[in-house]
Amino acid sequence: MPRTRKGGLELAESQHPRMGRLVTRLVVAVFVVGLVVAGVVGVRGLMHNFGGPRCQATALEQSVDFDPSQTAYAATIAGVAFKRGLPARAATIALATAIQESKLRNLKYGDRDSVGLFQQRPSQGWGTVDQILDPVYASNKFYDALVKIEGYEKMRITEIAQKVQRSAYPEAYADHEQEGRLLASALFGHSPGGLGCRLDDATDGRPQALREAFSAELGVSSTVKGRQVTVSAPNERAAWASAAYAVAKAQQFGATGVRVGDREWVRTRDSHGWQWRKAKSAGNPRTVTVTFAS
Repeated sequence: MPRTRKGGLELAESQHPRMGRLVTRLVVAVFVVGLVVAGVVGVRGLMHNFGGPRCQATALEQSVDFDPSQTAYAATIAGVAFKRGLPARAATIALATAIQESKLRNLKYGDRDSVGLFQQRPSQGWGTVDQILDPVYASNKFYDALVKIEGYEKMRITEIAQKVQRSAYPEAYADHEQEGRLLASALFGHSPGGLGCRLDDATDGRPQALREAFSAELGVSSTVKGRQVTVSAPNERAAWASAAYAVAKAQQFGATGVRVGDREWVRTRDSHGWQWRKAKSAGNPRTVTVTFAS
């Protein structure tokens, strides 16, 4: 009996290190899981509280994002094409060009005398510096040159860039064609709900200024009543184009919400601002309502 007890005691003692190692591994595993969860929560909190405002265009299950200023310029470029009755392909070409030339910035400098979104040169007949720095003027001048190219809709963007921009590096434009396509699809209304922005709280709502921009850049009529701008579009695609334009310009004009039919975009600081959600009630799919804080 004593021998048996001793053997059992030795066995139990030999198992203690194994048990200790198992407990240690479990503790480490729980600690690691805790760190991962804390990290995820921390990243989400960081995105919500400290991540910079961004806008995202989504089409064909792909997305591209820019800051609000870049997106507002993209809306102007696409809007001018929409107003002129040009196809989305024209906007894709113009957007890809502006991304390559200026990163969608209205630059007051460039190579030699180049300025503006498209880095157009006064010395090459694009206009005066002040004219070229007007995004609407610059966009119209680009499309004036583009539509003179027969068959541009089916041409490779590198060929078009060479003919319109007379670029020394035409192949570079192809690198941004997909970005231009995604933006154009969302801004032309071909991808309903395809444009969203996560923004800081609005500090200054200017509904009248948005109404004027709708007319000047998109060619859309709207009405202002109190803190609300309403567009009655001729069809659903035009409604979604107007809605995407309003979201893209929300930072500029201080809009807090946009609604089309039974879907709405609500201004928020977190990533939900990139998404359109189901509205509480149905509405006319051809009516766009843009709201501003009171």
